[in-house]
Amino acid sequence: MSASEPVCLVGWGAIGQRVAALLTECKAPFCIVAVAVRDPGQKREGLPEGARLISAPLDLTHTGASLAVEVAGRASVLPFGRAALAAGMDFAVSSTSAFVDDAVYSELITLAKRQGRQLLVPPGALGGIDALAAASRLGLAYVEHRIVKPARAWLGTPAEQLCDLEGLAAPFAFFEGSAREAADRFPQNANVAVITSLAGIGLERTRITLVADPAAMLNAHEIRAEGDFGTLDIRLQNRPLANNPKSSEMTALNIVRLIENRSAGLML
Repeated sequence: MSASEPVCLVGWGAIGQRVAALLTECKAPFCIVAVAVRDPGQKREGLPEGARLISAPLDLTHTGASLAVEVAGRASVLPFGRAALAAGMDFAVSSTSAFVDDAVYSELITLAKRQGRQLLVPPGALGGIDALAAASRLGLAYVEHRIVKPARAWLGTPAEQLCDLEGLAAPFAFFEGSAREAADRFPQNANVAVITSLAGIGLERTRITLVADPAAMLNAHEIRAEGDFGTLDIRLQNRPLANNPKSSEMTALNIVRLIENRSAGLML
């Protein structure tokens, strides 16, 4: 990669803004050449200096970017993924709940291979995904992922119909099921269910538990896997983004790490 890789951010919400700020703070070798938004005419604060505002997926072709990073939401993954890969860019996906649709996943993987590019999935709010993916090569018998967030983080989701979020006095597990169903029903909170599944034993076999905890201050992820390799236990507690409690600081940090690694002499 060049000393300053041209990057396009697809989306300028809480995650996109945090990624841009962290990249600047870290003095990473990058240049945000474009930001894709729904309405380029709307006034926005804090945009990267010199970044061009675009709205249509085909506009990616004229940005000069070699990497497009999606941080806009599930609906943007397929159209911007198609356009980025067809234009010879790598495409990083934050809204992995889009992959509960097998056709979306298959199309983008096929296009990436055909173009000699990569469909990149950062670990999101998780850690240890490299170990889970490595363990799967020997065979996994069981993977469970438990997601515990403050009750307020589930506001505006179907959890409101499953429990009284504002009246909870103790942690409440309002969902237990497959990773496919969890990510499909709770795309803003459970994108990571797809990441665990891709690394491990798939969307149907990966078991997900979603918990609202009125006393919690952090977003917690607990992953347990068993297989021929042995047993894996991962537990993280992440600070929510200041302006989006449904997501975590680690989500933005893992995107920053992905970008930095593309030009690093040492990849960790």
